[in-house]
Amino acid sequence: MKKIYYGENIVTMEDELYNQAVLIDNNKISATGNYNDIIKLKDDDTKVIDLKEKCLMPSFIDSHSHITALAQTLLTADLSNAKNFNDIINILKDFKEKNNLNNNDYLIGFGYDHNFLEEKIHPTKEILDKVSSEIPILITHKSGHMGVTNSLGLKLLNIDENTKDPDGGKIGRTDSTNKPNGYLEETAFTNNSKKFDNFSMDKIIEAIKKAENIYLSYGITTAQDGITKEKEFSILKTMSENNNLDIDIVSYIDIKNNKNILEQNKNYLNYINHFKMGGYKLFLDGSPQGKTAWLSRPYEGDKDYNGYPIYKDEEVKNFIKTALNENIQLITHCNGDAAAEQLIKSFESLNPKKNIRPVMIHAQTVREEQIKRMKKINMIPSFFVDHVYYWGDIHLKNLGDRAYKISPIKTAIKNDLIYTIHEDTPVLYPDILESIWAAATRTTKNGVPLGSDEKITILEGLKAVTINAAYSYFEEDTKGSIKEGKLADLVILDKNPLKLDNPDELKKIKILETIKEGKTLYKNN
Repeated sequence: MKKIYYGENIVTMEDELYNQAVLIDNNKISATGNYNDIIKLKDDDTKVIDLKEKCLMPSFIDSHSHITALAQTLLTADLSNAKNFNDIINILKDFKEKNNLNNNDYLIGFGYDHNFLEEKIHPTKEILDKVSSEIPILITHKSGHMGVTNSLGLKLLNIDENTKDPDGGKIGRTDSTNKPNGYLEETAFTNNSKKFDNFSMDKIIEAIKKAENIYLSYGITTAQDGITKEKEFSILKTMSENNNLDIDIVSYIDIKNNKNILEQNKNYLNYINHFKMGGYKLFLDGSPQGKTAWLSRPYEGDKDYNGYPIYKDEEVKNFIKTALNENIQLITHCNGDAAAEQLIKSFESLNPKKNIRPVMIHAQTVREEQIKRMKKINMIPSFFVDHVYYWGDIHLKNLGDRAYKISPIKTAIKNDLIYTIHEDTPVLYPDILESIWAAATRTTKNGVPLGSDEKITILEGLKAVTINAAYSYFEEDTKGSIKEGKLADLVILDKNPLKLDNPDELKKIKILETIKEGKTLYKNN
């Protein structure tokens, strides 16, 4: 069936920002233009929809998140509202009882943040032992970069006083001995947490369907799986083969340990039933709020501590060579400016002739002189700008004056870089309008203005999650704007975000309908 949408608030994201009407034919945009011209294309089967005051625009494109990780968090205890250790204990106990967990199960929680706990520190194995000494327990920090396990969990992981810290990670120890205290950081956590994964494929597939609906409820029709390993790829491939995906999912393969996935499945470099591989993923450092991001200058109050890298320079160059030789996109996690420098310098030293559109994920503390160099090597910064609001006060404490320049989107714009913004879901839910609000207002939770010179306009924010995000996926010819020939990936909002009196009203806008390839997949009744 054909559809014609018409109204005064059709935002195209093209140079001609507004059109009066759009014709949808099956899964594509067939025509756009003046109402009088488009209505002439109507036939007996065409449905004509008056938008009235509502706004129609291209649907949002998630430029970095972890949809399979979000799915798994839906199967775990939610610790995001825990205010202290007792809350963590009670939430875990309640989850254990409600789910009838026994000695053959694992108890997993997600979303605590030591920065906002009353104790201001990470819990330890002793705290988790109060929940159970019979079931292995693992809780993950909201950043996803660290976590805590109980005594039985340490035993499961074969971690004791003789276990050495892995490269790029740390095992927490008690003050007076070398015995592990349950805290695991960076590679010590990420390399071990997968051993707690005992969810069945059926359960995860069901959870991914729920995760898709979450993305759709925020107006998103393209999502990312930002670090894909064997199990995640197998599940997404199975869902693709069974035509069981509703939104497009772009997967980035772990380049260190799972390069073979891409080598053996090159047919998935193009979409097959809404699933494709976008390229490789690389990690270079950690989290700024967790103080594991790698900085060029020490953290405030820690004169000898800059965070730390995961790889040596030569290793990073070899990873980049792999991507360049295969002409495959590489996206790289860099929070600290030292990690950003390692990535930029490694690309520069290789003098790439191919434009693989490399992406610097997060780019929290990237400096302006680095941004200028990124332009020369076609590198795209993808900013986790919600940090301004959610962790800005923590960054002021940890970074000092550098906090005013976190997520320097306006600097990227002034230097003519293609840029995107993201929520790093499941760290935060994929509320794209909230991210644009954070970028437009630059205010912390405590009401502190944080770098007013880096504020962006709402239009600049919308570009980041539509036309720019499409470009970052090499999909600018099919997505990101309302243009003849592109996919009918659309979202209907109750208000036009470009006609608000102030950016604070962004948080009040409602997603009314999300349309993927002409088909309504979400409706807010």
